[in-house]
Amino acid sequence: MPDFSELPFVWHDACAEAEVHADEPRSVKIADIPVGLYRLGEAIHALSDVCTHEFALLSGGFVEGGKIECPLHQACFDIRSGKCFGPMAEHDLKTFPVRIVRGRVMVGLCVDR
Repeated sequence: MPDFSELPFVWHDACAEAEVHADEPRSVKIADIPVGLYRLGEAIHALSDVCTHEFALLSGGFVEGGKIECPLHQACFDIRSGKCFGPMAEHDLKTFPVRIVRGRVMVGLCVDR
């Protein structure tokens, strides 16, 4: 899992925590950035929602074993780290920190964005 502890963030309200379900990616747009939200166990993870191979929203893909599979060409990415498992994609996904505040999912974007 990425270490976000040293970076300054602006926190954005994404959705209610209850709206993020296991094995059902949730697509949100935060500051014009497509973000996919994923629930693995009790944790919620946020990743870029756009496949690094070709423009496809990963939230339309298939979740299994902690990975999201692109609906277009089946590239796979680790939901916890954004790591790419290929074969079509070659680059990892950007990950974003998540925190829950009063039942709301908050996603952090770096201040320099």
